[in-house]
Order: sequence, then structure tokens, then C-alpha cells
Amino acid sequence: MGAGTEPDGSSRSDEEWERFLRESVAGAADAPKEPSARARDVAKRLRAEPGRGSEGWRSYTPARPKRRTGWYVVGLLASLVLLVVALAPGWIVDLFAGADSQPSAAETARPTEAPPADAAQRPTMEEPFRGSPAARWASGAAGITVPKARAVGWMSAAEVERALASSRDFLVESGLDRGVLRGERPEKAIALINPHQKDVQDLLKTAFRTPSEKSDPLLLFSRFQPSRTHLVGDVVKTRGRLTYREGKRGALQVTADVTFVYPVTRADAGGDDDEIVRTIVRRELVLSWDDPDKVITEPGTFSIVSYKYDMTNGGCGAPTGYFTPPFGTDRRADESGTEVDPYDRSGPVGQGESSGDECRRATRS
Repeated sequence: MGAGTEPDGSSRSDEEWERFLRESVAGAADAPKEPSARARDVAKRLRAEPGRGSEGWRSYTPARPKRRTGWYVVGLLASLVLLVVALAPGWIVDLFAGADSQPSAAETARPTEAPPADAAQRPTMEEPFRGSPAARWASGAAGITVPKARAVGWMSAAEVERALASSRDFLVESGLDRGVLRGERPEKAIALINPHQKDVQDLLKTAFRTPSEKSDPLLLFSRFQPSRTHLVGDVVKTRGRLTYREGKRGALQVTADVTFVYPVTRADAGGDDDEIVRTIVRRELVLSWDDPDKVITEPGTFSIVSYKYDMTNGGCGAPTGYFTPPFGTDRRADESGTEVDPYDRSGPVGQGESSGDECRRATRS
């Protein structure tokens, strides 16, 4: 009997064909079966497409499950954050405080509310304004906003500009000059005051020799006694502005409203752990640049219309001509006075210390 032929033309051997016939007649369970015409056709097509030979016909390969690593990473990071907070809480406070320590924009109008509270942080010799709104304020003269000049009364715009600059110079010489802050006589500031203004000149003659409630140099100048108090660092923080309008007899009337923050410590201090107190003074001065044809004055000088100030952490009691910041037990003794937020510039300036022996107590410094 001839050999069988496969669809691709290949031939079976005589032995295989005889075994096939014999097992088919015997009905063997595992006897090879003759492939159907459909099966032979599929096999031929698959052999013609080698790339598909690895997959079964009408088969489905499920997608590989994704590894859920996201939640494990989140959990690990959260654990690390909790560990840092537990081991170094101060570092976390500094981190977030630094994020909120962007410099404050220049003040161009009276604010409507007090600045927000800061995280409670102890000032240091390296960072004496740490933990207070003043940390975001400008330093020195940069914190005093000067408006754009325009012609007013008897002055042209250029003359108004010079008068505004001199008005700010007075604030610098009276409240920021290092020599004046150490108790020296404020000669440069005094030179800007109209020498023909009798009441002010009388005050200046007696204030530095025999200070009194009505003749106290602190009414116009900031001074600390060097034998008692030492200024920390070279920076005084300021915030405020100048405004102007036409005054009496066509004069240029300039109003200054500025807060000064002075960090100080004991004169005999010598360590990083020494107590630091911030003396905070808010001053309002009204200055009149008079028309020399109408008022007796000298070129480049102004008359003082009014002066007043609020002060905290500057001492109480009889005037000495110096601010006397309270340290240690003295500071605790001052905590019976009227509470005031020295950083709140939304209201009007007061008249300095409270009446009698009562001190104004700062709710924050």
C-alpha cells in the first residue's frame, strides 16, 4: 500500500501508515487520529507565519498586574517626616517661619489691621528680630516711605522733593544715628530745626541737662545709656511713611508716622544666651516748611508743629533722658500696665507712656 501524503507534500513512511491502520481498527484510546481538512489547513497557515507560532489560536493573554508601589512610597515619606518632627521640632518651625518671611511691601497708607502673629521664637544675637513682624520690615531709612513730590503752596515740586528728603533725614539723625542711640547729642538733627522757634529751642536747652516730663529728649530723639544698655547688631528695623499737604500761610506741612524697633541687651552681656529685649517706639511728627516771606525761619530748616510717641519696653518712672529697657525681674514687674500691640499701626499714635506710674505692656515684642 502506498504511503499517505501530508498537505504540504511530505509523505508518511510505510511503517507509520500500517501502524495507523492497525490501531484504528483496534480502537486504541491513544491512537493517532487523522487530522481533519480544517486542522491541516490551519497548521499549514501557522507554519507559513512563524511569528504567530508562539500564541495559541483564539487564545487570550491577561495583562500583567501593575505593581502598587505608590502607597508604599507615600507611607515611607510620611514616616520620615514624623521622625524629623519628633527629633528636631525647632528646625521645622524655622523652616515654615522662613517660608513666611518675605519682606513686607512698603507702607503707602495707614494699615487697616495689625500684622499677623508670628511663630513664638526666641531672638538671638545673630537674629535679634526673630519671631516678630519686624523681621520682615526694611532696615533703617529704607523702611520710611517717601511719596512722590508735587508743587504745594509756596514750593515747587523740586523744592517739595528736597523738603521731603530733609524730613526723612531728621528721622534718620534722631532715631537711627548710632552715636545718638548711644547717648550723644543729636547735633545734625537739631540743625534741621528752625532756630527761631522759641518753644522747641527752650526744650532743647534743658532736656539734655535736666530731663523732665515736659523737657525730655525722648520726645524727639531715641537714646540709650551705654553704661546700662547695649544695642544688638547694626540694624534698626523701621516701618512708616511721610505724607504732606498745604499748611498755614501756604507752608508745606509734612507728617511722619514711623515705628522703630531697637533690639538691646544688658551692657555687661557677653554670651549667646543673654536676654534680648526689643524696645519699640512709634513716633508721629508734624513739620512745617514755612514760606520765609511770611514766617521767620532759616533756609533748609522746619518748625515743629507737634510731636507724640508710643513706647513699649523702654522703661517707666521719672525721666532720665534715656530709654531704660527692663531686663529679668524688672521686666516682670512691668507686666501690670495697659496692654498694647506695638506693631499695630492701624490706629492713631498716643502720647507716650500711660499716666502715673503705669507702664504700657507689650502683648508681643
